[in-house]
Formats: sequence, C-alpha cells, structure tokens
Amino acid sequence: MPPTSTVDRPSNVSEALARGRLGIPSVIFFVLSAAAPLTVVAGVVTTGYGVVGVTGIPLAFLLVAAVLALFSVGYVAMSRRVENAGAFYAYISRGLGRPVGVGAAWVALIAYNALQVGLYGTIGVAAEPVLDRIFGGHPHWAVVALVAWALVGVLGLLRVDINGLVLAALLIAEIVVILVFDLGQIGNPADGQVSFATFSPDNLFVPGVGAVLVLAILGFVGFESAVVFSEESKDPKRTVPIATYLSVAIIAGLYALSSWTMTVAVGPDKIVAEAGEQSVGLIFNLAAAHLGDTAVTIGQVLFLTSVLAAMISFHNTTARYTFALGRERVLPAVFGQTSARTGAPRAASVAQSVLGLVVILLYAVNGWDPVVQLFFWGGTTGGFGVLLLIATTSVAVIAYFARTGGGENLWRRAIAPGLATLALFVIIWLAVSNFANLLGVAPDSTLRWALPAVYPVAALLGIGWGLVLRSNRPDTYARIGLGAASAATAVTPTTATSVEVNR
Repeated sequence: MPPTSTVDRPSNVSEALARGRLGIPSVIFFVLSAAAPLTVVAGVVTTGYGVVGVTGIPLAFLLVAAVLALFSVGYVAMSRRVENAGAFYAYISRGLGRPVGVGAAWVALIAYNALQVGLYGTIGVAAEPVLDRIFGGHPHWAVVALVAWALVGVLGLLRVDINGLVLAALLIAEIVVILVFDLGQIGNPADGQVSFATFSPDNLFVPGVGAVLVLAILGFVGFESAVVFSEESKDPKRTVPIATYLSVAIIAGLYALSSWTMTVAVGPDKIVAEAGEQSVGLIFNLAAAHLGDTAVTIGQVLFLTSVLAAMISFHNTTARYTFALGRERVLPAVFGQTSARTGAPRAASVAQSVLGLVVILLYAVNGWDPVVQLFFWGGTTGGFGVLLLIATTSVAVIAYFARTGGGENLWRRAIAPGLATLALFVIIWLAVSNFANLLGVAPDSTLRWALPAVYPVAALLGIGWGLVLRSNRPDTYARIGLGAASAATAVTPTTATSVEVNR
C-alpha cells in the first residue's frame, strides 16, 4: 500500500487576503484614485459654480476636510483595534451591535456598487475627444464601457499590488496635469489681478450652501477606503492612519487650489456664468487659451484615465466588502474565498464584474442616458450612501470606546467623533433637503425621495437579516465583525451566548 502523505495539498482558495503587499503610497493611490481628482475638478467643481451658483467652493472643500479630519481621529483610533476589509460594516458591528452592522453592510454594498457601476456611464463621454483626435470618430458609449469593464475585471483578479502600480502611474500623471492647469490659470489672472474672494465666508454661507457642501463631500468619497485595505497593508497600525490623514489633506489642498485658480483665471464675478455655459469643458478651454492644444490633449487623455482609475479603485473596494461578508457567512461562503495564487477576492470580484456587465447591457439595449441616468444619478446616490455610513460609523466609534475604553484619550474616543457626528448629520439634513437639486430633477419628482429612501429600507432589511442570524444561525452570527479571525476561529453555537456576541 503506498505511503500516505501527511502534508495537506494546497488549496486553490483561502479565506484570507494577501498580507503585507501594500505600503503607505499604494494605499494612498487607491484612496486618491477613488476620489478621481481630475473628474472632480472638471465636473463637480464646474457643476457647483454653474448650477448652484455659489462661489465659495474653495472654502467648502476646506470646511468639509476639517469635518472629515475630525471623523478620522476616532476612525483611525478604532482601526488599531479592528482590522477588517469590511471597514464601516465591521466598525458599526462592533460599536452598535451586529444587526446594525449587517444593515450597514447592505447599505455599503448598494452605495459602492452605485459608485463603481455608475462610472461606466461616463467613460464613453470621457473617451470621445481622445478617440476623435486619434481615429476621427468614436464608437457607441457601450463599446467603450465594455472595453473598460473587461480591463477592470481582469485587474480585479490580479494581485492587489499590481492594481496599486497601475493606479500609481495613472494618478501621478493626473495630479501633475491638474497642477500644470492650475499654474496656467493662476499665471493668467482675469483683469491682471489675483483675487482670494472665493475663500471669504460671505461667498459660501448663502442660499445654496447645503448643495455646495454635499458636492464637496462627494469629492472626498473614497478617503475612507484606507481601512478597507488594512488586512493587505504591511503595517496596518501605521499605514492606515497616515494614509487616511494624508489623503484628506491632499484631496482638500488639490480641490481648494484648483477651484480657486479657476476663479482667478475667469474672475470671481464671472465664474458662475462661464461654468454654467461651458460646464466640463471650462477647465480644458482655459488650458487651451493658456497652455496650448497639446496640454488640452494630455488633459483629455488623463480625464479618461481618471475615470478608469476610479473604476479600478471602487471595484477593489466593493469586492472586499463582499468578501468580508462572505467570509463571515453573512453572504454565501463562496464570496469569502480568495485566490491562493493572487490573494484577490476572486468570487466577489467576478460578481461585481457580472453586475457591471448587466447594467451596461441594460442601459445600451434600452437607450437610457448613460451620463445623467447612470453616472450622475448613480454617483450622487452612491455618495449619499457613503455619507450615511460615515455618520453612522462616527456614532459607532463613540459607542465602542464608551463600552471598551480602549486606552484612548478623551479627544480621540469622544470629543472629536462627537463634533464630527454633529457636523455630518447637519450635512445629511442638507443633502436630503437639496436632493432634487443634486439630481437635477423637479422638486416633486419621485426620484427626489425614492433614491435616498433605498438606504433606510436596505438598512432595515439588513437589520432583520441580522436578527434572523442571531436566532437561527448563532455560529454565523458570532463571526460578524471578526474579520480575518472569523476564518481562523471555530465558533460554536454556545459561544453565541456571550454578552459581546449578543450585541
């Protein structure tokens, strides 16, 4: 009888993400790529000026950055104790209880999928001027979207550090061209004078301030994803805090500078009219006037890659949320498997790609507007969902430290998170009040309430599912929020009777 090996054959799947592959720069690249700097500067900023008509946008970015920095104090303090690719889901589970955490997870899946899939609606528009210059024409938007979809899908199955290298190359070029555009704008001030009027509070705290603050916070969506990659970071306790704070600072500085130099080149008194007339083309028209056609071509190419980089980043973030839920058996276990070769969340990444394919084909077949009805509505709704998650996480941080102490000082465990919570709920109230303006629909439109209402409905259904798990599957319930430990620890039904598990 042949000898039997006592060594287990390696499995082609595991329940752990690859360790130690991301340093601080790589995590920052993922975060900033999700923020899509050139897309925000060319699109969100001009929308704020032209549609809302408020000129204090540079100050709005700095104000929102201050709120998010306050939030990050408690957020990164908790990250030193909770390491989980589910981030918000895990934090809310540990702070406000497992059922609420499951509700938050369902909100997160909807929000991040809306953000990622929504980007397929604008990739065709971003590609048009580039393809027109090269080939003298462009294909249907869905063809471009499918090419981008295939690229993102393949990258999602590769090692996370390879994705980081791709994002690094795209992002560095993107930021460089934004700064070159800024130099061209500030070097050619309207009427020969550099004005700082748009940093005045008098130009921000006017009717419409709510919509501007919401647009500003949408520009930061993605800053929170440093924690999502904590399990794959080389030194999470150091990488996550530094990457989070640096990302907020870089995003704020870049957006405030770019939105200000735009008003310098056009004139603070003319920016609303010019942005309303030229929309996304404003920044490229200014570049053409100050820097020449070559700079415009480079900018248009990088606008295209900006959208692509955001797709890659959000795909990775969404797949890791799905993976975290599958690993803890809140979703089917297949989603909690990773490739032993690449460490990528294989099933979760494929599921995200399938959803993107279905949406692209659905919009193409029905002839729906990809920019307004997919990109704009999807991005706005997804960003609002992330805002809800940030605010709920801020409450969870306070609750977590109130219960555990955690060895943090009063500022980190209560004061900073408390101030952030108050500010965030004010912004949520303003967002709901201005949702019709954000969507560009009539005040009596059903969408004005239907789209934001998706989240409380999803949260309630998720909470209900969490309660079902507590009653019928206590072993699964006990895994919720444990992260990598959920795959390594055998949790028995009797464990679920502990005080911590019953939360």
